[in-house]
Amino acid sequence: MKLEPNTTTQVAVPLLDDSQEHPQQHQHGSISGAVFNISTTMIGAGIMSVPATMKVLGILPGFFVIVFVAIITDVTVEFMLRYTAHGKSLTYAAMVGESFGSLGSLALKICVIITNLGVLIIYFIVLGDVLCGNESKGITHLGILQEWFGIHWWTSRAFALLIVALFIMLPLVMLRRVDSLRYSSAISILLALVFVAICSSMAFYALWCGKTQPLRILPDFSQVTLLDLFTTVPVFVTGFGFHVNVHPIRAELGKPGDMNLAVRISLMICVAIYFAIGFFGYLLFGDSIMADMLVNFDQNSNTSAGRFLNDIVRLSYALHLALVFPIMNYSLRANIDELIAFLSNKNNDNNNRVPLALDTPRFVSLTLGLDMHGISRTKDQVMAIVVIVLAVGTSGIAIWSNLYG
Repeated sequence: MKLEPNTTTQVAVPLLDDSQEHPQQHQHGSISGAVFNISTTMIGAGIMSVPATMKVLGILPGFFVIVFVAIITDVTVEFMLRYTAHGKSLTYAAMVGESFGSLGSLALKICVIITNLGVLIIYFIVLGDVLCGNESKGITHLGILQEWFGIHWWTSRAFALLIVALFIMLPLVMLRRVDSLRYSSAISILLALVFVAICSSMAFYALWCGKTQPLRILPDFSQVTLLDLFTTVPVFVTGFGFHVNVHPIRAELGKPGDMNLAVRISLMICVAIYFAIGFFGYLLFGDSIMADMLVNFDQNSNTSAGRFLNDIVRLSYALHLALVFPIMNYSLRANIDELIAFLSNKNNDNNNRVPLALDTPRFVSLTLGLDMHGISRTKDQVMAIVVIVLAVGTSGIAIWSNLYG
């Protein structure tokens, strides 16, 4: 028998709630704020790798893969939202805990913490490379600060990252509500659009001057193999991953049902940005496009105009990453808080639950459909199987290709 949605009003509060101290200031989040935060979660450091996927896939298959991954993302998020509406969970880990027990919830917390922590560390590394340069194979690449002001102690990587962390990141990560990050997220999206505008302008100018190379509409199997195509899928899957922030953003909306609308608007924005960057980046640099498009801008900065545009691109990219950092840190902090509560047995309500491995019907149904509330349809279970097969298959082939290709 199917359970009807829980009609009891559930009030979801942020991790650090100040509504009791300032009750008159408690406000619900907006759809526009949710759109900005979701889009910023998706558009991270991987934006520079999108043009290289067009080189491998070609323009038409590249666009198809972007749209296909966006559709899969929408379907999986809709699963999460529908499941949350029929249950009692208000967080990602709690939702998993309803299906897979305390061990499943613990595993998810650990995975989210490791993933988000790794992403944030990568952001710091990229910020350091862009602002202060690096040294690779004996060749020193100067960063923006060293090119502008020379090599000094105050243009070093450690000092520059300290300033960015203290004066840009710290004030943002101290905000208690995720909706408070909507303005910084909006600026982050604006910086991504600036990058699109620069790429498109340069591409049109190169096209006008006849300096562009012919576009590859379909894969050129004289240069790539069938297995190489699968190495592009993880780039897009990572680029559309924002599931860890679904519950915090949904919890602050006045109407949780507005989350579906915010998700679809965000996906359309990201599809447009990813395809625009991939298309114009590939049109501009052709087959010489690198896995990190910043390298191509560095190699084409011989003129004063080229150096100026290169500096704008790198500086906007660095600021973009600095503004993505707080939204990723929010879910990291929330999961660390839940993990501490779990380990201290303050929030562990599943001690008497039968282990999933010993409950065969529950194990099978959850593996195929995650349907503890009887709300999944046949097409939902089929879609869940397809998503699992695609995720395991493409990731396995991509890893194998990178190791042995």
